[in-house]
Amino acid sequence: MKIAFIGLGNMGGGMAANLVKDGHAVTAFDLSPEATGKAAEQGCSISATVSEAVADAEAVVTMLPNGAIVRSVYTAEVFGSAPKGALFLDCSTIDLATAREVVELAQAAGYEMVDAPVSGGIAAANGGTLTFMVGGSETAFERARAVLEPMAKAVIHAGETGAGQVAKMCNNMLLAIHMIGTCEALALAEKAGLDPQTFYEISSKATGYCWSLNDYTPMPGVGATSPADNGYAGGFASALMLKDLRLAMAGAETSGAAVPMGEHATRIYEAFVEAGNGGKDFGAIFTTL
Repeated sequence: MKIAFIGLGNMGGGMAANLVKDGHAVTAFDLSPEATGKAAEQGCSISATVSEAVADAEAVVTMLPNGAIVRSVYTAEVFGSAPKGALFLDCSTIDLATAREVVELAQAAGYEMVDAPVSGGIAAANGGTLTFMVGGSETAFERARAVLEPMAKAVIHAGETGAGQVAKMCNNMLLAIHMIGTCEALALAEKAGLDPQTFYEISSKATGYCWSLNDYTPMPGVGATSPADNGYAGGFASALMLKDLRLAMAGAETSGAAVPMGEHATRIYEAFVEAGNGGKDFGAIFTTL
């Protein structure tokens, strides 16, 4: 399949490479020469513009920083440049209103489109083990599956347009809450005289089990290997977690949902990022305790 891939950042670069490994002809675009250079080494063809990249694409995948950029890229460069019948897959994490708006505009222009945000982080993007949460019609989802599966361990149809973004914001709000609770529990165990590794061995097999503890332990030298063992470098940046929490708070306000724990987690990550820690892995919240 001819696939255009727009956005080759920390996540997009690995995703595009896995499409190439699966035998697809990938034409890529990014504003960063470093990113396009790495993509070329992985077998992608590089285009000078988005319009050029999508010109003969059967599918267009975007992985972009925010909703405003997603809207601009599609409305200014993708619509009208991509062939009629092309499928669009936006894998960015953006606000729900913009996600739905762009899909509606795509449909009005004669295209099928899904919102397909991801969970799993940079390692999963590189390893082809992301989880995709897909919003769109059954027909569009079935078309999207063939594009997404080479990059995924799971491709799940969340529901109609926008449902993928709803799933992502709820998942990451829960992840932030879990991470803060995991950090507090580890810190409390140590300060109360219990060896943190012993606590890990107990809680990881008891009702405290969660991904943040078992698979991504945020305390250096304890439990699973994670960015904590590398000075909190790499992983999922705290600034990105804050972005996702703010999207969840906007979604909660729009839908009238009560999210007191989500609000508190947002305030904690806001303070952490404002203190200059936005580039550190989100498990670095442990260092505040």
